[in-house]
Amino acid sequence: MFEEDLDRYWKTVVSTIRDGIMIVDTCGSIVSVNQAMELMSGYSREELIGQKCSILNCSLYKMARERGGSHWCVLFKTGLLSQRRCNIMRKDGSYVQVLKNASPLHDSRGKLIGAVETITDITEIVEKDKQIAAFRRELRSEDGFHGIIGGCAAMRQVYDLIENAARSDAPVIILGESGTGKELVAKAIHQIGERKDSPYVKVNCASLTESLLESELFGHVKGAYTGAYQSRAGRFEIAQGGDIFLDEIGDLPLATQVKLLRVLEEKVVERVGDSKPIAVDVRIISATNRDLPQLVEKGSFRKDFFFRINVIPISLPPLRERVEDIPLLAESFFRKIRLKSGRGINGISNGAMEYLMRYSWPGNIRELKSAFEYAFVTCHEHMIQPYHLPPGICEEGHSNGNGKDLQPTKEEIKKRHLIEALNKAQGNQSVAAEILGVSRVTIWNQMKRFGVRYVREMDTEGDS
Repeated sequence: MFEEDLDRYWKTVVSTIRDGIMIVDTCGSIVSVNQAMELMSGYSREELIGQKCSILNCSLYKMARERGGSHWCVLFKTGLLSQRRCNIMRKDGSYVQVLKNASPLHDSRGKLIGAVETITDITEIVEKDKQIAAFRRELRSEDGFHGIIGGCAAMRQVYDLIENAARSDAPVIILGESGTGKELVAKAIHQIGERKDSPYVKVNCASLTESLLESELFGHVKGAYTGAYQSRAGRFEIAQGGDIFLDEIGDLPLATQVKLLRVLEEKVVERVGDSKPIAVDVRIISATNRDLPQLVEKGSFRKDFFFRINVIPISLPPLRERVEDIPLLAESFFRKIRLKSGRGINGISNGAMEYLMRYSWPGNIRELKSAFEYAFVTCHEHMIQPYHLPPGICEEGHSNGNGKDLQPTKEEIKKRHLIEALNKAQGNQSVAAEILGVSRVTIWNQMKRFGVRYVREMDTEGDS
């Protein structure tokens, strides 16, 4: 290959490479740029060549000048620039975050004649890094009390009980409706207790048959039953020195209750198929959404076992009894789901929050979280509106003078909020769009669809 051919191929490479390339002379004047540099900076080749490289307002260049160096660029003082992050200013005044590499150029006699810089746009990478950092902060954050959100009087009392229970080694039972956060309370007790550095083991007592449950809790020896090909430690042995959380303890079979009673009283377990006792040091934390005293009266729950696990009871209030905590919970779920989904939804509208506050939440906090997961699927606007929430939330609580349910449709709710926004904006469609978090075109389309006209006083030629 002849030298002139090689030179021609290098020009092709430089013009097609995705990184920006800029060559400057010793005075800092730009003598050559490639196409990627034009795209990155917003300047054309003609606008850049002959200009001082300070036109890009590089943050590294400013640093070198501010420190009083005798050279126009730190590059000619140090002889190199490697993998340095900085910002350059585009033609429109915006800044691009870039990664810069630079090297001085010498002629055949070793005389310094300029420098070449390669500039990589890392804006996307930086944004991803910020998003990951936000994920980590959100996942590490503990809103409220050890991840339990709420500031009402009832929840403050729960926090006091958690702290007291954590300092004790006595059995704890957490009572509350489904979805109230019983598992979060159990974890908090473990995390702030003296056993925090030891295992925390969870068992759902309602998810297994009686035989499998006993094997899960106490373990089994080889040959104890069909399929027991080898010995296996139970959850109590695994939790040695720590806490075991028995969820849905109200669903325990009577026979298993008897065996657990022995564990509580004698601190030993026996594997299924074996009579050899194994000493265990485990604190039991249990939870249920059932009325245990009523089960005791019916004979489906042992009275002695109930008294043994009911040493430190913690009752969680349902969400309908802590309405003032709904905005805190809603905002927390909104932030977490927005981070995970990457959706460009900016917030929760006042109208949507009103519906959340009015709803009775039979599924409690779990249902509230599900409502936001639903809203992030249905919302294609900048703000979550009432009609983005599950239908049942908007249908509940609306009544006329006769006390009959009105159950407005999604379209009726949209129309109502459109009119409210136009009233607040005095008919200005652009302002109404900002209030609802939608585009002006959406406002115009909705006004046309719903037959809404709004003419401002003294301005009949306004936006409507």
